[in-house]
Amino acid sequence: MTRVDFYTGSTDKLRTACQLSHKAMQHGLHIVISLPDASTLEALDKLLWHYPDAAFIPHCRSDDAAAANSPVVLSLADEKFVHHDMLISLHNECVDFFSRFDRVIEIVGRDEADSRRGRERYKFYRDRGYELRHFDLSN
Repeated sequence: MTRVDFYTGSTDKLRTACQLSHKAMQHGLHIVISLPDASTLEALDKLLWHYPDAAFIPHCRSDDAAAANSPVVLSLADEKFVHHDMLISLHNECVDFFSRFDRVIEIVGRDEADSRRGRERYKFYRDRGYELRHFDLSN
């Protein structure tokens, strides 16, 4: 069954996605980052080219021919995913395809509206019996 990790208190959700992707990639995992819109995808794409400072995280978009060989794949929609290790979701609600992945990461910001939506997603997973873990980034 899919394991779901919540990272709350993020001051920059895109940078948090980069940090978590980098860490997972170092452990040999393949990551799909699902984004809500093209502008967010563009912003994350640019950030991944410069993170960490002395390198970059190899990545491509899900429709790229190199997606099967890329450790990080950026996706806008429910598609045929080439990797199923980890999903980082940057959506405001649970995505329909989350259960295709071994692990899901939900990143929640510090503002009240995002915290409320994060609590709703947490309740969704909890009520369906998914294994949940919580990491507070504000400390």
